Amino acid sequence: MNRNARRLLVVIAAAAAALLVWAVAAPLAGVDLTVPQGDTDLTVGPVLVIAAALAAGLAGWGLLALLERATARGTRIWTIVAVVFLAVSLLGPLGAAGAAAVASLLCMHLAVGAVVITGLARR
Repeated sequence: MNRNARRLLVVIAAAAAALLVWAVAAPLAGVDLTVPQGDTDLTVGPVLVIAAALAAGLAGWGLLALLERATARGTRIWTIVAVVFLAVSLLGPLGAAGAAAVASLLCMHLAVGAVVITGLARR
């Protein structure tokens, strides 16, 4: 399998991992995944979960490809940037409505981050 096909599968797997966490949390466990968004509340549904995971994965892939072309240490630099980005992204779910929602959203972020970082950084 070529590198681009493998990386595309990593991005898809990250979205699937996030969707799996959502499916366990929202429909099965009944967690209300609501986060404040300006003056309104945003309910995190499956489309939003998939779109956000795909966006993060594709952005990571794009940055990795750019860094690989620009420097000999592209993968190492990308991994550091990706870990920092994941750490900052973990601040977002902290405003969710309730501890169960916070925990579920944190798990989604960690699932996507773990799949993307380990999958894309692999040579």
